[in-house]
Amino acid sequence: MREFQRSPIGIFDSGVGGLTVLRELYRQLPNESILYFADTARLPYGTRSAGEILEFVREIMDWMTAQQVKMVIMACNTSSALALDAVRDEFDVPVLGVILPGARAAVQKGKRIGVIATPATAASNAYRQAIEEIVPTAQVWQVGCPEFVPLIEQNRIYEPLTKEVAKQYLKPLLQLKIDTLVYGCTHYRHLEPLFRQILPSSVRLVDPARYVVSAAEKELELLGLKSNFPSVPTRFCVSGNPETFAVLSRQWLGYIPKVEKIYLPVITSTSSPIQVLE
Repeated sequence: MREFQRSPIGIFDSGVGGLTVLRELYRQLPNESILYFADTARLPYGTRSAGEILEFVREIMDWMTAQQVKMVIMACNTSSALALDAVRDEFDVPVLGVILPGARAAVQKGKRIGVIATPATAASNAYRQAIEEIVPTAQVWQVGCPEFVPLIEQNRIYEPLTKEVAKQYLKPLLQLKIDTLVYGCTHYRHLEPLFRQILPSSVRLVDPARYVVSAAEKELELLGLKSNFPSVPTRFCVSGNPETFAVLSRQWLGYIPKVEKIYLPVITSTSSPIQVLE
């Protein structure tokens, strides 16, 4: 059991979005060692089909379990929406997604809830279903935001274009007078300064990264896997260009990490239109 406690927690995302979960792990669970994988060769996930997402997640889970992780956190809302239930049945390691913890937090803050997400997550209705199961009277509106992830991954967060895109996506939610906004993609936490400029101060912001780590801690304690030993440095791996990821992640990590290249099958990305789902 002591050796299992020392094993790392695996986190994966399509890119730098999962760094929001990583930072929460550093803050809430400083003794845990981490294996971080970014599937940058195949991002963005949000314009993929459900079949593609499930295939990608299975490949990542196969690789992560071979690295002897003790838990996997899907730091990706699209994967959580489309593949979580399937892989939980297929793998012995505990697997956590970000949607249910985010939904639980949202209903504690408001009843008119907006969700900004990738098109695939928005189309899945995963947040609406999770929120309405908890509080059936809550009202939920979802907006698919396909341009956000590419802008973040291209390090264009502070460009005027990004602010205009954010205004476009948030406009229908403002018209609906939401009182709570959920980041339905872990990338979106990186845009919070823009959201605060655009939204009224009364709108509460929900970052599911914070709450999935709290859920992970409870699960580790329940299973007797929470580490009481000093952590080892985080291992960063990507399917795309290691140097690009290292340079981009510096602004959120505070240092340029050493990044390994991992070879997984690469499939050409597809496009999807902006969606507003009520």
